[in-house]
Amino acid sequence: MREAGLVEALRATGLEVVDAGDLTMRRWRPDPSHPFAQNVDEEARATAELAGAAGRLLGEGRRLLVLGGSCVVAVGMCAGMRIAGARPQLVYVDRHLDLNTPSSTAEGSLSWMGMAHALGLEGAAPELVDATGRTPVLSPRDLVYLGADPTNETTQWERDRIDELGIEVVDQAAMCADPAHAAARARAHLTDEPFVVHLDVDVLDFLDAPIAENVNGRNSGPTISVLGRSLAVLIGDPQCWGLSIGQLDPNHAISDPTALPRLIATLGAALTPAPSADGELTT
Repeated sequence: MREAGLVEALRATGLEVVDAGDLTMRRWRPDPSHPFAQNVDEEARATAELAGAAGRLLGEGRRLLVLGGSCVVAVGMCAGMRIAGARPQLVYVDRHLDLNTPSSTAEGSLSWMGMAHALGLEGAAPELVDATGRTPVLSPRDLVYLGADPTNETTQWERDRIDELGIEVVDQAAMCADPAHAAARARAHLTDEPFVVHLDVDVLDFLDAPIAENVNGRNSGPTISVLGRSLAVLIGDPQCWGLSIGQLDPNHAISDPTALPRLIATLGAALTPAPSADGELTT
């Protein structure tokens, strides 16, 4: 994203952008010792490291843009809010619910399980649930989904947890039909207090934006343009403390050289402050 001109594009909108640098680089690897929770120790360390950094910056009044690989970055962002003294609230923009646990699926990818660990669901890996020492990180009432496809992209376990916990889902069809209204619905589910947004880029139609790690989202989901209209509502809210982005795969993105520039332009438009707003952003 830096190489594609993210920082320069954000500054061109009038934002004061502070590049806070990288945290520890961690790459996925086959993990036979944890076949149903791959790389759980690394994910736990990454979550704790991000929580500490985000908590410090949020506590200084910074607004954050966090670029990560795994969707577990959303857990670190929520933990950072709590460290900064706020009650974590999250709008989760994703095709999936990510409510699986190591005992509910044999998939083994923790990116499919981030919210289960944020909520401390039964069967979640204790190493990740307890990574920040604040368990659970998130309450069901403080989580709302935007753009999910509960019919085609979820497990029965996840659907049962949604019903059991009463978690609000503003689905893919609603987001595509009226992205601004869908985003407003999602925001209205949370209290008028600080919140953060997480974006898994696989929410996008893969044909419009072939940038996600998951290539299955073809012919469904919002375009980058539609996503931008939702993000403008969410990020334009004065209580929005930041945005995290996960699951972007540059090896897929090279198949459409326009995709990352379009995403960056969309982020710039959504993050552009109103004339009276504080225009500082930390990445």
